[in-house]
Amino acid sequence: MKLGKVLSYVAAVGIATVGLQAGTSKMDFAKVYEKECQGCHGPIHQGGVGADLRPKALKKKNREFLAETILHGRENTAMPAWDSKFSKDDATGMIDWLMDWKNTVELKLDLKKVKQTWTKLADREALAKKYPVDKNGNLKYKGDVKNVKDITFATERDASLVDFIDSTTGKVLSRHKAGFAVHVTVTNKHNPRYAYSISRSGRLTMFDIGAPGQPAVASVQVGQESRGLGVSPDGKYILAGNYNPGGAVLCSAVTLEPLKAYDTSRVIDPDGQIGPSRVAGIADTPYGPYFAMALKDAGHVYIIDYSKPDFPIVGDVPNIGKILHDCFLNENKGEDFGRYFQIASQGSDVMGIVDFKNKTLAAKVYTGKKSKPHPGQGSSWFNKKMGKQLNATNSMNFGSVVIWESPGWKIVKKVKTAGGGLFVGTGEDTPWIWSDCVLGKPENYNKVYLINKETLETDRIIEVGKTQGKLIDAKTGKVLQTWDATQYEKVPMNEAHSKLSNETLLPYPTGKLGAKVKNPVQPRLLHAEPANHGKWTMISEWTTGRIGIYESETGKFIKYIYNLTTPTFTYSVEHRQHVPGA
Repeated sequence: MKLGKVLSYVAAVGIATVGLQAGTSKMDFAKVYEKECQGCHGPIHQGGVGADLRPKALKKKNREFLAETILHGRENTAMPAWDSKFSKDDATGMIDWLMDWKNTVELKLDLKKVKQTWTKLADREALAKKYPVDKNGNLKYKGDVKNVKDITFATERDASLVDFIDSTTGKVLSRHKAGFAVHVTVTNKHNPRYAYSISRSGRLTMFDIGAPGQPAVASVQVGQESRGLGVSPDGKYILAGNYNPGGAVLCSAVTLEPLKAYDTSRVIDPDGQIGPSRVAGIADTPYGPYFAMALKDAGHVYIIDYSKPDFPIVGDVPNIGKILHDCFLNENKGEDFGRYFQIASQGSDVMGIVDFKNKTLAAKVYTGKKSKPHPGQGSSWFNKKMGKQLNATNSMNFGSVVIWESPGWKIVKKVKTAGGGLFVGTGEDTPWIWSDCVLGKPENYNKVYLINKETLETDRIIEVGKTQGKLIDAKTGKVLQTWDATQYEKVPMNEAHSKLSNETLLPYPTGKLGAKVKNPVQPRLLHAEPANHGKWTMISEWTTGRIGIYESETGKFIKYIYNLTTPTFTYSVEHRQHVPGA
């Protein structure tokens, strides 16, 4: 029996012990929670990005208030309004279900069961021989692109898709079914023809982006719910982090064969209690043969040495803070490049700085009371004016980009934005760090702030309305550019099968636009990613189903990629080649 089925069965047994309906509601609360709520509130309701929803935490709160929160959301948090999908009875029923919920869905990571799910989808060696790619990524045949580094990955969350896009043209090359809510995609820097994705449903997939159509060559089910990925710089290993069962799975980055499981079902949390911990941020580093994995609920970071037999944990850095989440590495040039693992503690409003050299906690950067740091891919750059390396994170609960120096670890600036954000990114070819406001109010979550890397002041603001987009000078308010932001219905496509792989595809409707949307929604912008060798920056629009392309140097709008479903994370192979741990 495959791991996914085993895990689903165990969860179903737990669900059967409680009622699925309340009042006149016909909603399957367990199923809805797993799909819509689990990502932020956790598989055992312990909280994280969202609040703790276990009965003990909820019993002190007013039921009517909680039901209203479901329907109308909560400002400046990741909690959206669900009134378009929930009736009042649904909301009340969900609260009843949460308050009566019993924890019977905890699982333990089992390497033997994980290995049973390892599946070969294509002949990797035959593809490499038939479609050669040199060590620099150049295709030695006439393919979809000239170099694999010209490719950007994009995720379509609710469609369970990974897309591959030609970064130099914006053309969608292929779309692959890769598990529910694909969360992260990464590349093998040692051999960039291979790419990997991890879905929130626990599916790890390996792709050959050097072959036509970027076929999947292998997959493995590493858990029921997963998040982070890291590939060792030598190209040999990949580490995938799980929320449930708690832990991480080390696989071969060449074949995807599972090699070792790191179980975190019983660890000590910051309050001294023993229990399970999800694994959040994961990073490799050029600094040494290490992976770092953050134990979200335990407040620890484990350091794994993959150069040694049996891949031991050689460092355990405790007391970082509560609710660890996203991470990124410093980009200080020279010997310190990639030395520091910078991990967000959302329950303690801290960026913890873990030193790979000494395997200790070098510092804590306090980002502000109730700020909930969420760096996403993070930003690290050298400020010529100050003569220092700077780093930045977004704050989830309110509009604040926090900037600190390294290795001094002192905050040098907090830049105000229009609302809480999830991602702040930059690159060598843009004068700005690009910060979204995706968790702000609807009148503000359609903005991206362009903050000058030298002056640390907001220079420009991208604002996309329901029918028109604007590039605004932040200091004078002058509109520098406008463009047509008309929204279009998606063109439906039937699923297809790959010619080179045993996988499911969803072809892209090239050159087709649906009818104009009669009642357009407010665009919700997130995740700015450098592309096209630094010339472009791609910004996803969650609610409109498109990706906007902007000039990295000026911020000016260029064009849209349409016909997508809830696009979120993007990843430029060429850009990430130069970013440690990305």
